[in-house]
Amino acid sequence: MRPLEEWLEEAAAFHGHLCPGQILGVRMALLGCRLLGLDPEDPGDRRRLIVYVEIDRCLTDAIAVVTGCRLGRRTLKHIDYGKAAATFVDIRTGQAVRIVARDDARETALHLAPPGLSKAAAQRHAYRIMPDEDLFRVQSVQVIIPPEDLPGHPLRRVFCVRCGEGINDGREVIRNGYILCRACAGEPYYTLLEVPAPDLHPPHS
Repeated sequence: MRPLEEWLEEAAAFHGHLCPGQILGVRMALLGCRLLGLDPEDPGDRRRLIVYVEIDRCLTDAIAVVTGCRLGRRTLKHIDYGKAAATFVDIRTGQAVRIVARDDARETALHLAPPGLSKAAAQRHAYRIMPDEDLFRVQSVQVIIPPEDLPGHPLRRVFCVRCGEGINDGREVIRNGYILCRACAGEPYYTLLEVPAPDLHPPHS
């Protein structure tokens, strides 16, 4: 397997810089793969992985680099818990492990680094060398993945009766027997402005 520094270089190139969260993410992903008996450099093993990440920060980019899991491939799932944690699932065996970054690792890192380093530099130094058990807590878990959440073509597609937009794979809401998208059902993340959308279709000749 590639040495840690090669993974860190790849993660830094993808993310734009190397921060403590990147190192944690790389090591978390390598540990998750190792605990499941998977080789992150083996394309076949990569296709067996689905990863649930619980935060949308540096750590997630590093996990994506090591595992090859991507949102667009439906193999990287974002569960917005705001935690430096991820669950690695082998969809062939059903085995899964949840790995959480230990909060006390930050303080431990300051005692392991050479004097005079900034907090971030001390963490970058220490996170490379700290034992896994000092960086992470590991939990064996079970994750039931519905068929509509697995990689592959959409299993079904319906249309919202209010906005007319298509909805894939069971994300609709049924209200009084009507199919609604989540935005029209009262869960929008945006506010629709009362400005008519431009007609992007060319006029008929």
